[in-house]
Amino acid sequence: MAWGTFTVLPVRAGRVDRAAAGWAMVSAPVVGAFLGALAGVVAAVGTVAGWSAPLAGVLAVGLTALLTRGLHLDGLADLADGLGSGRPAEGALEVMRRSDIGPFGVITLILVLAAQVLALGRLAEASPQAVVAGAAVAGAVGRLAATLACTSRVPSARAEGLGAFVAGTVRLPGALVATVFTLALCLTGRAHAPGFAVVCVLAAAAGLLVAAGLLRRAVRRLGGITGDVLGALVESASTAALVVAAAAST
Repeated sequence: MAWGTFTVLPVRAGRVDRAAAGWAMVSAPVVGAFLGALAGVVAAVGTVAGWSAPLAGVLAVGLTALLTRGLHLDGLADLADGLGSGRPAEGALEVMRRSDIGPFGVITLILVLAAQVLALGRLAEASPQAVVAGAAVAGAVGRLAATLACTSRVPSARAEGLGAFVAGTVRLPGALVATVFTLALCLTGRAHAPGFAVVCVLAAAAGLLVAAGLLRRAVRRLGGITGDVLGALVESASTAALVVAAAAST
């Protein structure tokens, strides 16, 4: 269910219920690590092949968007439009339901995608090991933010939809396992330099802090999470982690 929900891979869940949804959300960081590492490999290969760092970053980000159907980017744009509308909860949710993208969504996508491209390019310039490790950690952190948003203390903003289906399905042991996995993944940064593992931990913490602030804002404005909120958390946490890792890479 995690692979089928978070990627375009043609897999089917043998069972679809809230218990399975809980395990899928706990497994989400594994999926994110795979997607991130793959993007990192593309950026690394492109840089080694002589492409400019920004071009390598564009191809890596494009691949990630393709493999995720642009699902998280769509959620980020919708949440930006909903929060930017200034309307009460019901009105903001209605804005988020629309298929079009407004000015707040467009501006947010431009900034986030630009940050991702430049950060991946900077990491690729540092070393192939740095970009693969940094991208894998960022991918896992983004999905961990969604995992933690599905714990019992966070309500759903709607009575239906993906948010309602997964809200409250993650229990404390599962959240701890997902967190430990993501932190352990930071050790792969040692392949670039011993200190880069610490950088990856700091990047993960930054990503989760950004996501926590966005989640708090979304819950206050909308009353809980939706599928769009989860997508926005994935992109915001991943981007923050990439930027911090790139800024500290040498």
